[in-house]
Amino acid sequence: MDKPTHLIEYETMLLGQHRHLDRSAYILLSRIRMEGMMSIGQLSEAFGLDVSTLNRHTSALLRRGLAERIPDPQGGVARKFRLTEEGERYLDSERARNINGLEKVLAGWTADEVAAFAAYLKRFNTDIERLRGRSWPHPERKAQQGSGAGV
Repeated sequence: MDKPTHLIEYETMLLGQHRHLDRSAYILLSRIRMEGMMSIGQLSEAFGLDVSTLNRHTSALLRRGLAERIPDPQGGVARKFRLTEEGERYLDSERARNINGLEKVLAGWTADEVAAFAAYLKRFNTDIERLRGRSWPHPERKAQQGSGAGV
C-alpha cells in the first residue's frame, strides 16, 4: 500500500462492508424520489443496468409495497414507478438511520473536517459520474433547475 490510490481502494472496500444489506431498495427509491416517476427504461439508463436486473429489484419494491407501477400520467406507453406512502416512510427512516450513524462516527471530528470530507466525497462522486457519463441528481442542481438558473 505504497500509493495513495491503493489506500483509497482499500478504504472504500472497507466502507462497502458497513452498508446495510438492502442498499438497492434505498438507492432506487432515492432516485425515484429525486427524479419523479420513472419507467423501467429510464431506470435502466440512469443506473446503467440491464432491464432484467432492474425488473428483479423493482419487483422486490412492489412486493414490499414500497413502490407502485402506474400508467404514465403523460400518456406514454411505458408504466412508471412511484413511491407509495410506505416507500416514503421507509426511505425517510433509512435516511435518518444513515445520518444518525454518520453523526456517531463523525462525533469527534470538527465542523471543518466534516465539511472537507463532504466536499471531497462530492468531488469524488462527481468525477465518477463524469467518467461514466451518467450523473446522479443532486439537491442543489434540482434547486437551480426549479429556479430557472440552469445547471
